[in-house]
Parts: sequence; C-alpha cells; structure tokens
Amino acid sequence: MPLTDLQRRVVDDLAGRGDAMRRELAEHVAIPTGKGFEPGLNRYRDLLIERLSRLTPALERIPGAPRPQWIDVTPRPQTALAPVTVVARHHASDALPRLLLAGHIDTVHEPEGPFNALTISADGKTAVGPGAADMKGGILIALYALEALHRCGASINWTFLLNSDEETGSFHSDPALVAEAKRHDFGLALEPALPGGALAIERMGSGQFRIDVFGRSAHVGRDFAAGVSAVTRLGEIIAEIGAWPRPDEGLIINVGPLKGGSVTNAVPDHAACWGNVRFADERAAAELESRLLALATATDAMPRVVVQHRWNRPAKPLTPGTQRLADAARRAAESLGQTLPFAKTGGVCDGNILQHAGLPTIDTLGVRGGGLHTNEEWIEVASLVERSQLLAVLMLRLSGM
Repeated sequence: MPLTDLQRRVVDDLAGRGDAMRRELAEHVAIPTGKGFEPGLNRYRDLLIERLSRLTPALERIPGAPRPQWIDVTPRPQTALAPVTVVARHHASDALPRLLLAGHIDTVHEPEGPFNALTISADGKTAVGPGAADMKGGILIALYALEALHRCGASINWTFLLNSDEETGSFHSDPALVAEAKRHDFGLALEPALPGGALAIERMGSGQFRIDVFGRSAHVGRDFAAGVSAVTRLGEIIAEIGAWPRPDEGLIINVGPLKGGSVTNAVPDHAACWGNVRFADERAAAELESRLLALATATDAMPRVVVQHRWNRPAKPLTPGTQRLADAARRAAESLGQTLPFAKTGGVCDGNILQHAGLPTIDTLGVRGGGLHTNEEWIEVASLVERSQLLAVLMLRLSGM
C-alpha cells in the first residue's frame, strides 16, 4: 500500500532528525532511572512531561497502587512512595479511534554504577548505554512521531502512558494500565524489537511467589533432636519444584533467591525462597497455582509452610484483534521499505496487562537492539528514525489517514 500525501510528509519530516535523536538519546540515557532511583525517575519524568505539554494540556499524574511487601527480598522502607504514572491525552474527534501508547521510564541498571552513558560505535551504526533500547529509545521515537504528526497537521486521538515500575512488575501502575486499556481501541507499546527487528505477537504470562517455612530452633550440639529445620524442609520443597517445569508445554517455574538460618550451630527455625513462573495460557497458570498452594500446610503444622503468590502478568496469546493490528504494522513497514517479521517470546511486559484488559495490543514497536538488562545493552542507531517513521505511519493508518 503506497503512502498517502500526509503519511509521506510525516515520514519526510522525521527523515532529517537522526542527529537530534542521537543527541537526545544520550541525554536521556545519562539520567539514572534504575532500581527505583527516585531523583533520576523524577528528573526524567519531568523532562517528558514538559515535552508532552507542548502537544497537549491534558496531563495527569496517577498515584501508584500499593505493592505486595512479600515480593521484595530486601524489604523497602515503609515510607517509600509508590511511583506515579503519567498519562498525556490528546483528543481530536469522537469519530476517530483512540490509540494508546505505553512506555516505561525505569530501567534495571544501577543508578551509581559505571554503566551510565551512551557510547556510539566508531562507525556510528550502534550505541551502547543503560536503557538505550529498553526503553529510552522507544520513548524517544514516540515523542518524535507525535511531534511530527502535530507539525504536519494530523488530527489523531492519542494517549501516552508512562509508568515507572515496569521492570519490577508494574504492581504500582497496574490499575492505571487496566483503566486506560478500557478507554482505547488499539494498544501500541514501545518495548524494543525482538532479534531481527521482529514484532512479538504472542507472549507468555508471568508471576511471582514466595514460600516461607517455619520450624523449631534448637542448639545443634545439646538438643539437636528437638529442633525442626526449616532449611531442610525448604530444600525438599525446592527439589520437588525442580521437577515441575515443562518448557515445551509452556510451563516454567524458577526458584531464587533463598534465605535460611543465621548461624551454623543452631537448627534454623525459618527459611524462605522467592520465585518466578512463566505460563503460556490459563491452563498452565492454573496448574502452577494449584501445585504451589498444595505445598502449604495447616497453621499448626510443624514445620509450617506458607505460600504467597501473584500472577501479575497474564499470558498474551495471539487474538484476532492483535493479528489484525500486527498485520497493519507489517503493511506500514513494507510501505516504508522495511521488514517486520513476527515472533513469539517468553518475556513479559505491560502489553500483557493491556491485552488481558481487552485492548488489542502490539508491544515491540520500539527500537532495534539487544543485550537487554546487561552492561552491553545496545541500540541500532538507524532504527531511531526508522521505527519513529513506522510508528507514525501506523498511527495515521489506524486513524484512517
């Protein structure tokens, strides 16, 4: 399908902005937003709010919901504030579909670590930096796409949701994600592309769990037989769990980290482990939940086992609505001389939440890159312009323009 005159104007507008995008990406990457680092998150959030305020006055800060305390291996201070979610809305016409862009400003990188800047390769084709691909590059291409649409006079209904806790499960922002999903017609999330620039059309679901074992303490030398080791029982449980995974059937469970005991000459009366599950569908999710809960004991048992869990990212199967949306993205890519292969992944993101709430969503429209969650995270520099053009053309076509 050839580009319309409006689509061509937008594409041409973005074509000459590669240098500016590289400069701005370096500025964004230099702001530390990993590990819940509030000063950096606040600074980056304010920068994005200021930028979006030039396009729309409708900006909202939504307070975060509570996060289950048992999830954190190291408890966070009770005074820690739940991060807010920013939602910018631009309404052009009741007759047009409503497009929801979703991005996260947090990363996984240490805020005071040595990996703290963008380094561009000698040939200029790639760049390495914390969050360059996941997902400061994705946020940047969306900002540029929205600005190009504005400059070219495109009247589109769009909402841009920016949360601060995606990398830790989106517990704080989950209500905002669900609420916005129900108000829109299409979801476009800005996670980085899969290898080869592929678009994820199916994702597994994910959840967290914690198992606590309570035993009876005793002196190892004087009264060992009176003790009941929580560590021993937890070890037995972990060995049992180790036989559960069936990756080929879309059922994965992983345990770690662990805690148990404090000295070697006392029978430990408490041990705990944390874990993560992945599931391809509701059947696998239900099986994992059932088997984990079956490990729990009565409150008067010795040793006593307590299981807590929350499946916070539902599976994201390929639905007819998502297939149509993916096909539209592929046609837009082909009109731009790009390719857009489809793929499946065991990774999870906010697209899982949006689609489960009823919104057809594609969620790897961000930049091409790799090395995610490592100190080698990289971005293909050319994808800044190319994926911004793709996003803009897709938004125009979804809006009938």
